[in-house]
Amino acid sequence: MAVAFLLYVFAEIAAIWAVGSAVGVLGTLGLLLAGAFLGSWLARREGGKAMRAFLTAARAGQPAEKELTDGMLVALGGVLILIPGFVSDVMGLLLMLPPSRAVARRWWLKRMEMRALRFANQRRGPVMVVDSEVVSPAEPRRDQPTVIEGRVIEN
Repeated sequence: MAVAFLLYVFAEIAAIWAVGSAVGVLGTLGLLLAGAFLGSWLARREGGKAMRAFLTAARAGQPAEKELTDGMLVALGGVLILIPGFVSDVMGLLLMLPPSRAVARRWWLKRMEMRALRFANQRRGPVMVVDSEVVSPAEPRRDQPTVIEGRVIEN
């Protein structure tokens, strides 16, 4: 995690340096401020859409994991846009735009499903699913001997 953060900091410094070399100090500051204002406006608009979609799904009694995840990703995008830097602005804008947010949503939901399964299996051990029902494996009782059903065939 520390390595990823260090790489992010180096990428931000390199991006600011490159933009500053191309457009100057005032141009760089102007672009950073314009990105923050544009991003905050976009976050407010997309956040409102996500909230309305969530309320509509909740009122209809439908599962709202898509809408809830969209709201979370829009909020994360808004935070990334408000952090000074061009790399964070680009990542935040990608989370604001619906097509790229859909890709991030699918990745996030798949990741959370895998984590939930791993956590559930750690807590109660592996389970079997039979006809869409979770069936606990029968554990042998320690006080009774193991009985094997069958018949004896003698030659």
